[in-house]
Amino acid sequence: MSETTPPDSKPSAGQEGQWFGFRPVDPDAKSGLVRAVFDSVAGKYDLMNDLMSGGIHRLWKDTLISLVDPKPHQTLLDVAGGTGDIAFRFLERGGGRVVVCDITEAMLRVGRDRSVDRGLLGGLSWVVGDAMKLPVAPRSVDSYTIAFGLRNVTHIDQAIAEAHRVLKPGGKFFVLEFSTVVLPVLKEIYDVYSFQLLPKLGRLVAGDAESYQYLVESIRRFPDQASLAKRIEAAGFASVRVRNLSGGIAAIHSGWRV
Repeated sequence: MSETTPPDSKPSAGQEGQWFGFRPVDPDAKSGLVRAVFDSVAGKYDLMNDLMSGGIHRLWKDTLISLVDPKPHQTLLDVAGGTGDIAFRFLERGGGRVVVCDITEAMLRVGRDRSVDRGLLGGLSWVVGDAMKLPVAPRSVDSYTIAFGLRNVTHIDQAIAEAHRVLKPGGKFFVLEFSTVVLPVLKEIYDVYSFQLLPKLGRLVAGDAESYQYLVESIRRFPDQASLAKRIEAAGFASVRVRNLSGGIAAIHSGWRV
């Protein structure tokens, strides 16, 4: 892939579907391209996240689950969570039921295998589905999470609107995503690591530099913290909050469905 625009250039709101990383694409083709990336990395998903976050993604996910605050009567919809990282944490912390929805069947297969290995056979449903058109009934879930998945959606606002649709009144919406680094020195270090080292590590460790190059570029294309918060509010969510993690390398956005 070639860098066709500056790394910090963000598409205008609603225009993300025209870009696959830094490469312009037909929005109708983007979902297929994203699916191909995750078909490629599904078997090494933990390794992918370890490389992209330096292993800190595990702590970020723990923080997310603490904010979700699982309860035995609650149903969680975890979108783009095929390998089960969020679902397993929710159940192990006392949550009631999880529906895992992912557009990539290969990711769901990994998650189902992992659930067997962990002995987590109850309270889990695995569903192939698109974040922009969820196969879930309106007002049917207590919490909605999407971890490291929203930046890969063709139309971000459509996915947020779908989250609003499926949440019960009083339900909580959470996005954990790589975001915009807020510390200048850290940003410089992270850019060098992301653009110069990570694709090479992807080639050496996973045999797939191109997928890792896309994932790095997709982070730079994703809205910054304040812009995403405004879009969540525009979808009808109340009390929208942002919590930066590791200096803004990642962030958790949350809001209430009213």
